[in-house]
Amino acid sequence: MRIGLLGAGRIGRIHGANVAARANAELVAVADALPQAAETLAAETGARAASAEAILSDASIDAVLVCTPTDTHADLIEQAVQAGKAVFCEKPVDLDAARIRRCLATVERSGRPLMIGFNRRFDPNFAALEKRLRAGEAGEIEIVTVISRDPSPPPVDYVKRSGGLFRDMMIHDFDMARFLLGEEPVEVFALGSALVDKAIGEAGDVDTAAVVMKTASGRIAQISNSRRATYGYDQRIEVHGSKGMLRAGNIHETTVESATAAGFRADPVQNFFLERYAAAYRAELDAFLAACRGLAAPSPTGLDGLKAQLLADAATRSAQTGLPVRIETETAP
Repeated sequence: MRIGLLGAGRIGRIHGANVAARANAELVAVADALPQAAETLAAETGARAASAEAILSDASIDAVLVCTPTDTHADLIEQAVQAGKAVFCEKPVDLDAARIRRCLATVERSGRPLMIGFNRRFDPNFAALEKRLRAGEAGEIEIVTVISRDPSPPPVDYVKRSGGLFRDMMIHDFDMARFLLGEEPVEVFALGSALVDKAIGEAGDVDTAAVVMKTASGRIAQISNSRRATYGYDQRIEVHGSKGMLRAGNIHETTVESATAAGFRADPVQNFFLERYAAAYRAELDAFLAACRGLAAPSPTGLDGLKAQLLADAATRSAQTGLPVRIETETAP
């Protein structure tokens, strides 16, 4: 499988290195708006630096990984599938739901696979929890709880172009809630505040947020987000059901504990998302390569990306108005 990489920034470097480490795939070309970034990653992975246009027009390249800025995703997806390539794209497809629908319609007409980068589904612990949940270990699902807190807030310049916390950060948690609930949320209520960095509030965003969602059958999901966690990158999920509860906790830097008269002490939790989800990124790539070969359907799909975006849009409106927002069912692009 010959792969082209569009975007050699932080996440592009992770995906590029993972492709280069695979025996069943070859990273052949890397493009970036900054030529030096593409040349550096190409040299590290045995690929060549090229323009995005050259990669998309190269018939020998089977698939592309889109790791560029958000406002380029939909255009690059369309160009790639129209060129006959399979596509993996980091979330989101776009910040505008109407644009996502148009993009997915183009993908549908092309018949080419599209997979969206909701990497947390592939975390070994979260994936194991979901498997045991589907096997009925917790019984009928009643409440899903997702906690996601970053060690520190991003720069305000990033916040201004991110689409807001609900669309940028919590969108991963919306996808995880859908993944675990087994039903689509039909109502969303959100609260948000700027408690961490006043500049984020001045930019029109929030850095601390909570969302409650309900499905048609009454199942509830609750999500807690913060741009600050003094103890590290906080990533936890819990599913409570009629038979009991399944929970996946944080991953610490080591499993060593010390015990003294003062009590028990553990090492800090891992502090960065690239470290915390390293295994998830590798498993995600394996799933994409399997989809490219027709061994499995691509998942998460473009429709998954659209549904998570609609939840993020609804949460944004709810936080702004103080009112719950109903969600329209999406079944096709």
